[in-house]
Amino acid sequence: MKYSRRHFFNQLAATAMASLPLESLLAQSKPTFSSKAIDKARVVVVGGGFGGAATAKYLKKFSNGRLNVTLIDPTDRFVSCPMSNLVVSGQYQIADITKSRQALQTSYGIEIIRDHVERILPDQRQIVLKQGGTLSYDRLVLSPGVEMMWDSLPAMQNKALQDRYVHAMQAGPQTLVLRKQLESMQNGDVFAIYVPLAPYRCPPSPYERASQVADYFQKHLPRSKILILDANAEITSKPALFKKAWSTYYPNMIEYRNHHTLVDVDAAKNALMFEVQDDVSAQVLNIIPPMRAADIAFKTGLANINRRWCEVDFLSYESKVIPHIHLLGDAVQSATQTPKSAQVANGQAKICAQAIVNLLAEQAIPENPSFSSICYSILGHQTAAHISTEHEYDVRLKSMAVRANSGSISKSDTPEEYQKALNWANDIWRDTLA
Repeated sequence: MKYSRRHFFNQLAATAMASLPLESLLAQSKPTFSSKAIDKARVVVVGGGFGGAATAKYLKKFSNGRLNVTLIDPTDRFVSCPMSNLVVSGQYQIADITKSRQALQTSYGIEIIRDHVERILPDQRQIVLKQGGTLSYDRLVLSPGVEMMWDSLPAMQNKALQDRYVHAMQAGPQTLVLRKQLESMQNGDVFAIYVPLAPYRCPPSPYERASQVADYFQKHLPRSKILILDANAEITSKPALFKKAWSTYYPNMIEYRNHHTLVDVDAAKNALMFEVQDDVSAQVLNIIPPMRAADIAFKTGLANINRRWCEVDFLSYESKVIPHIHLLGDAVQSATQTPKSAQVANGQAKICAQAIVNLLAEQAIPENPSFSSICYSILGHQTAAHISTEHEYDVRLKSMAVRANSGSISKSDTPEEYQKALNWANDIWRDTLA
């Protein structure tokens, strides 16, 4: 079944997400241009995920194809973090969440370069590519994602241990490693997940993963157990729904422990070492460390909030540190009650693209941007639940804020919500890449 952009936002409306007109959700309507400066401008976008790919696409759409847009990413295809936990459980294959960026080039005329950015030269407005050469830009957009802060765990600075105790919060090879580790377990073995203090990428993802591992265990290893060792005081998203689902579908299989601060790993004992509590051993350790903005943002000096996250002007997503550089997605210091999620990155991308087009066309940027946030979690074998909010720019706070009474959360997980989750994934992949 094909899913249109209209279907995508109609679905949001069905979950109290789309009280705004469609064009308002996409960003502001296309401007009419009097300046020819936009025809000479070049925008370089670094990172081909939900934020970067959508920005590149909508820069072309909002400029009526007039902007010169280059997208840089080292991978030839995009692997989606949303739905990657279904690969762990076996409901999906990795091919189901692997998507081509080819339409960005063939349908929109976006130049795509497969490479890493070695460094940024802000004074010259240039980037240096790892494989050699430089690119100049009038505006630079970074949607680089996150970097794992392994320096917080001394033993885990060993690359071999990082490959052994995967976090799988960047979908792709690690997703497959985690699946193979499940397949190697014996009935009665223990799977332990460590959850870092928020903020981190996709708040419900570790708990959804526990559900999907339990789904696998129920079919193949019914005496095995899952331990969730959480640095937070409570499950960070949909706590009541997760706990209800675990007790209903997987009784006595998942144990949740809060206030666990990980300080190191004992590889000889396959054990997690905590600040206060006793060490915990398990046959499989799924270690999710604290996160920060990815290296290119960090090394350029853009991560000015606690040396972790990047501060931006929420009207344009331009850096508060270095002009002419815009930042999106998980690397950004979150606005109030705004999760680090695919849907948020998609909304940020459209606001950023509109602002850049207006700036280059020598027009005022919109003063009232808004976007919607929705997050589905797969709780049972084929049941899901959602949480959603609408976000708008608050002039007083100079930040995005949740619109009053816009929140929606499922009363329970259902098969109908599971189908909506699958539809949502298809829609956002299409809206980002097609």
